[in-house]
Amino acid sequence: MLLKGPFLRATNPVEERVIALIEPTAAGLGYRIVRVRLSGNRRKRLQIMGERVSDGEMGIDDCSKLSRALGPVFDLDDPVDGEYDLEISSPGIDRPLMRIEDFERFKGHEAKLETAAMTDNQRRYKGVISAVEGDVIVLATDTGETRLKFNQLSDARLVLTDRLIEEDLKRAKAVEAAGEQTADEG
Repeated sequence: MLLKGPFLRATNPVEERVIALIEPTAAGLGYRIVRVRLSGNRRKRLQIMGERVSDGEMGIDDCSKLSRALGPVFDLDDPVDGEYDLEISSPGIDRPLMRIEDFERFKGHEAKLETAAMTDNQRRYKGVISAVEGDVIVLATDTGETRLKFNQLSDARLVLTDRLIEEDLKRAKAVEAAGEQTADEG
């Protein structure tokens, strides 16, 4: 299941090609690609962040499964020139916010946003995601309400807070409990 709609895309054409190449395979396995980043000069690193569509989790077994599935995809059409290290990972608790849907999902949580160009004499914003109105992100900041169009953003991520950690622990426990129920039934 690919998410449609605005997506804070990659920062270069190679990352764009990687996203287009791997999204169908990941979706077929029940994963959503969160972000792709290519970094390094002498030794390149291709980082692919993913999560299960069903519950937003991404464990070690999930990373291995996705890595094994992507190997043949990269063997057929490798968009990265030269050697590189492939890293498949979870987005983590203080995850990047890459889609409008991410802002909806994490309403009420603190985030850091950066715009590509100066907006209201600044580029960096920090506040609580209070609303998403179409393609506008509404952020409650210390200085009042800030409204930024999604396509203005160059970077966005959650801020690690006690509340975010607490909710993540609750979600992980619920996933674990559901897994134990399924094992008991089988």
